[in-house]
Order: sequence, then structure tokens, then C-alpha cells
Amino acid sequence: MSSLRLNLVAVIVVLALAIRPSVSPIPTKTWHVHVVNNLSNNQTLFLHCKSKDDDLGEHKLTTGTESNWKFKENFFQTTLFWCYLRKPDNFCNNFKVFWNEDFFQFRCRYKDCIWTAKDEGIYLKNIPEGRDELWQKWKQPPCN
Repeated sequence: MSSLRLNLVAVIVVLALAIRPSVSPIPTKTWHVHVVNNLSNNQTLFLHCKSKDDDLGEHKLTTGTESNWKFKENFFQTTLFWCYLRKPDNFCNNFKVFWNEDFFQFRCRYKDCIWTAKDEGIYLKNIPEGRDELWQKWKQPPCN
């Protein structure tokens, strides 16, 4: 009977891994997040990104530059990063830049999440489709 339970557990684990093959149960993959300033007229972008455990500090990005970092997801795959972005006219946004959802990670091709600040809003690069998707529009302050 004990052997039967062990086999059943093994089958369940294998099936669970087969359902979501793109997400490893053991976090060994390195992720990269990029935040790019593509605002017009040489506008400087203010940026402050963090997770529950890591504050990546405040940065001022000139047009055409980026801030980026790399990390590995935690064992429970609950890693979450978010950023606050602000344009010189004080329009801003506070949003998630990394979380564990397949539809999001697919766009990053399961390794590189590229966010771009443009005049209209903040875009995520859909790498498999080769296009930028508008995810966040700029908001009037406060942006919490």
C-alpha cells in the first residue's frame, strides 16, 4: 500500500510538471528585467524599482538609456518586482514589472522582460511577436 501511494505521488508530480513545462519547480533560470527610457524631447525618466526583499534604488534615465537587473525566482515562485516611473511633467505610474504568470512570462520569452517608457505610456515588449504592447498609461499624481 505504501508503494502504491509513493507511485501515485510520483505520477501527480510528473503531471503537474507536464502542465506547466515552461516554469521550473526549482528556480534555476536567471531572469532579466529592463526599463528603457524612450520618451521624446530628451525627457529624463525617474525610476524606483523594488521587490519585497530588494530595493534597487532611485535612478534618472536619460532618453535612450535603461536600467536593468537580473535575479532568480524564489523557491515558491512568488517573486514580485514593481516600479514607480515619473516623467518631468509629473505624470507617473506604479506597476508590477515581474510576477509569476505564464501569459506575462511568455511575452518575456521566459527570460527577458523589456519595459519601455514612451510618451503615450509604458509598454512591454512581446518578444515572440516582435512588438510593444501598451500595458500602462501615464496617470496624474498621486500614482499610488
